Amino acid sequence: MMNNAVVLLEPEIPQNTGNIARTCAATGTELILIRPLGFSVGEKAVRRAGLDYWDKLTLSLYDSFDDYIRASGGVRRFFLSTKAAKAYNETSYPQPFHLIFGKESAGIPESVLKAHYGDCFRIPMLPQIRSLNLSNCAAVVLYEALRQNGFPFLQKEGRLTDA
Repeated sequence: MMNNAVVLLEPEIPQNTGNIARTCAATGTELILIRPLGFSVGEKAVRRAGLDYWDKLTLSLYDSFDDYIRASGGVRRFFLSTKAAKAYNETSYPQPFHLIFGKESAGIPESVLKAHYGDCFRIPMLPQIRSLNLSNCAAVVLYEALRQNGFPFLQKEGRLTDA
């Protein structure tokens, strides 16, 4: 069975990828990175942002977007972009799902967006703001998709130590 995944297409900033890795580890979501990367996954900045969760992360690397598409088969893909016409909460996220985000400086290439425009979604924001931080975007959309599915396998309640 295929896993839910956050897919980063040519990520550039190691701290963003580290933060996303931590979110993926906390939710049991695979992290897929598509080269070229703007850093090495062994870089201190990536590891520091991911804290001590790297051993709990399922990480896959692909050399190209085409390689990823071939390997991921028929999984439902959602492309997140400021150029999308629909908001991320205007769709359903059947499991398994892959949430695809572009690089920090340019987003997902327009050729990819055009080929998948029916599956493109955006996070609403003020028109004068260019974009949100990549790791924040991944967390917002991932948690919406997981919420729609009842937060499968996730601990939903905490306890006070004195209770």
